[in-house]
Formats: sequence, C-alpha cells, structure tokens
Amino acid sequence: MNIKFRLTRKSIYVILSVLICTAAVCFIDTVIQPGYWIKSGIKVLLFLLAIGGYFIINKDELSALRALFIPKKWDLFKGFGIGIAIFAFLLGAYFLLRGYIDFSVITGKLTADTGVSRDNFLYVSLYISVVNSLLEELFFRGLSFIILRKSTSRLFAYIFSAFMFAFYHSGMTSGYFNVGIFLFTLFGLFVGGLIFNFLNDKSETIYASWLTHMFANLGINTIGMILFGML
Repeated sequence: MNIKFRLTRKSIYVILSVLICTAAVCFIDTVIQPGYWIKSGIKVLLFLLAIGGYFIINKDELSALRALFIPKKWDLFKGFGIGIAIFAFLLGAYFLLRGYIDFSVITGKLTADTGVSRDNFLYVSLYISVVNSLLEELFFRGLSFIILRKSTSRLFAYIFSAFMFAFYHSGMTSGYFNVGIFLFTLFGLFVGGLIFNFLNDKSETIYASWLTHMFANLGINTIGMILFGML
C-alpha cells in the first residue's frame, strides 16, 4: 500500500470540505437538533455542494465522477452478498442482545430529538436505506476515498475516509447508549468505513459499498420497525 503522503490543491480541497461538512452535520445533530427532514435537507445541500464544487473546479476529474456510477458485475455480486450477510447478522445480534441492552430508549430519543415516530418511520427508513446511503457513499467513499487517494496516498485516504465516516455518525449516536457502547459503536463504524473502502478499492465505483451500506441500513431500520411495534 502506498504510504507516501502528498498535499496538493486537490487534496486540500477534499480534506477541508469533508472536515467542514462533517463537523457542520455533527453540530446540527448535537446542538441545533432540527426536525429530521430539515436536518436531512441541510446535509444533502452540504454534501452535494462539496462534491459538485470539487468537480466544477477540477473539470479534468469528470471522468472519475462518471466512473463512480459504472456498475460492474463483481461489485454487484459482492454488494448483495455481503449486504445480505450483514442484514442477517444485525437482526441476529439484536435478538441476542435485547435482553441485555435497553433498545427502547432509541425510539423515545428519536421522537423527542428529531420527530421520527411510528407514523413516519417507514418513509424515513426508505429514505435512509436508499437515498441517504447513496449520498454518504458518494461523499465518504467517492470523494473522500476514491478521489482523494489520487492526490494523496492510498493509506491516508483509507484512514481519513473511515475516520470521518465514524465522526459523522458521532452526533447521531451520542446519548443513545452509555459511553462504552458509544465508543465501541464509533470504532465499529471506523472499521466499517475501512471495509467499505476496500470493497471499492479496485473497481473505483461505489456500487459494492453502496449495496452493502443499503442492506446494513435496512437491517437497522428493520430493528427500528420492531421497536416501534410495526413488525
């Protein structure tokens, strides 16, 4: 793995834009705490501005942007296979741990903090699973890994993308569990970010990680439906 670090105009843009957008989302999650759809709209705007700004400034990279959306059979196979396995693992873990962890606090906090309730959770879960997962993959795997590694080192892009992915979720997960479980969750998200990067490393498309991410979200949202008494 290439470990030589390079700092260029392109890498500076990606690093700063990802840091600013991620910190802004965390601040909104933990301090402002608007309704779910308002928060999602702001996030979509920030992420798309960062991605679009990069390719407007660097028109020579437009072919790399198009490549992110070119599906390859092996990537689709990996994405579906790993995604289904993660979906099954999450449900299994929930049923094994529900006697030891009070998951009911999640639904109460969701409703109190973001307005997500039993009445709108189906729409929220569909958005999270399909649209939000695609947006996050474009931002954290497309821009923060595949594009970034071209102007810096592969190792740095691996660590930076995975770290920012975990940091991005810190605002969402804070307050749901005790400190130990919270830190373990962030570590798991960091490792998950590394795995997502690895899935896309050879192909330079986002399909493998997007499908895996989508099924992971589907597993989490299925648990949410159980907690809300929808299943």
